[in-house]
Amino acid sequence: MEMTVELFDSIINTSQDCVFWKDKERRFLGVNQAFLDFYGFESMDVLIGKTDEDMGWHSDPEPFKQDELRVLSGRSTYKVQGKCFIRGEERDIIASKRPLYDGDEIIGLVGSFVDITDVLRRKNGPDNGQVVYTIDKLRKYSFFDKLIDEISLDEILDPLTGVLSRSYAVQFAQRLIDEGRPFTFTMLDLDNFKFFNDTYGHGAGDKVLMTVSSELANYTDGYGIVGRFGGDELLLIDMHNTLQDDKRSFFERLYADSGVLRINLEFENGSSYITATSGAASYPADADDFDKLFKLIDKMLYLGKSRGRNCYSIYDEKKHKDIEITKLASRGIYSTMSKLRHDVEMTEGFTGKLKAVMPLLTEVLQIKDLYYVLKDGKLKAVNDRAFEADAGDIGKLMDEDMFFDNTLSRVEQDSPAFYSSLKENGFESVMISAIRKGNSVCGYLICAVKRSLRLWQENECAVLYYLAGLLAEGMQDEQV
Repeated sequence: MEMTVELFDSIINTSQDCVFWKDKERRFLGVNQAFLDFYGFESMDVLIGKTDEDMGWHSDPEPFKQDELRVLSGRSTYKVQGKCFIRGEERDIIASKRPLYDGDEIIGLVGSFVDITDVLRRKNGPDNGQVVYTIDKLRKYSFFDKLIDEISLDEILDPLTGVLSRSYAVQFAQRLIDEGRPFTFTMLDLDNFKFFNDTYGHGAGDKVLMTVSSELANYTDGYGIVGRFGGDELLLIDMHNTLQDDKRSFFERLYADSGVLRINLEFENGSSYITATSGAASYPADADDFDKLFKLIDKMLYLGKSRGRNCYSIYDEKKHKDIEITKLASRGIYSTMSKLRHDVEMTEGFTGKLKAVMPLLTEVLQIKDLYYVLKDGKLKAVNDRAFEADAGDIGKLMDEDMFFDNTLSRVEQDSPAFYSSLKENGFESVMISAIRKGNSVCGYLICAVKRSLRLWQENECAVLYYLAGLLAEGMQDEQV
């Protein structure tokens, strides 16, 4: 058989190892599908022409750089252990690399790596894994009934969570498609997972993963099966809730009273509130093959993240067909801040500056309007000239220059007038930044949304705080 480009692509993209190739300057030329899935990229466009340092994947990039320079001098490497950041968590990997030749000339390198984090944790620490799916439970599905006689249960299950490993969760979904059986495919991403590891240790992160995995499997027992995609991401294959109304009801219950999400977990050194962001789509209603279906759930997951996390997004062709997730994903915080400064400096007047930055804020913060309070104590809106409400006691909230409350409980306690204004207009979550010039507070910028439990992220706080600083620079003395 002749090795064609199509055959090469097929081989590379069916590999479960993450494969990449680079030029002589260590810039990415291409990667396979497993690589894109691992880092959560929709396409390779975001990394072509960039180095590892540009992508910020390593806490210490120098050993990786030296390793690749040795490969570019003609020496291959095999199963070198290292670490990389994936979705905020540092993971252990094993990588192999070798030079790419054109005749006798080295023109680049090709490499591959696999994630061994969970294997190392089990090897180096106590065996704290769990088994959620037993042989008897898996035999209920024809795919696993045949498979379980050929391989061991350990090969099928993720060693930490005890649900399906990524490979077999994906294979099961593909088998359902081959058989023409409808199902809803969901990816769940645990919110702020790096926080658990950094604050309470990896044992706490493991407990979060194990708890949510087992509770989700128990909650969907009989009609759904759970797998671990990797890191802090889980997959759910639901063979019951495939109609739009049924899916909406399922997620409303999942997020409200299932005991799976929005729960408090106790750790040895503290406790934390556990939430997740979900993206869902169905076969065959939304997509007729696995690749298309997976792209849709990935798209919906990112949409949920851009809306403030701790929520679910169900694919609806009329609403989501043309949504530009890649546009949101490609904008980094530094380019956002640069654009904010440009728009503020090029525009006159306080309200003029706010109107100039509103299109960018709408995109980045996923808000419909921005609100502000100046010396008169009135809550006003940038886009709605008629909007005005009492916020005279907002300053009682502001022990520091940034404040956020995703239930308004603190607002109700400390600033009843401001709370009443928010509730009367249907707002359930709020983020506030003081506009401070020197020692004086000139006013406040407010992001208020009509969704309870929105999780305001660090980058979102940073954007609002930065804008407040830019506005303060332009304040006149009489406004302070």
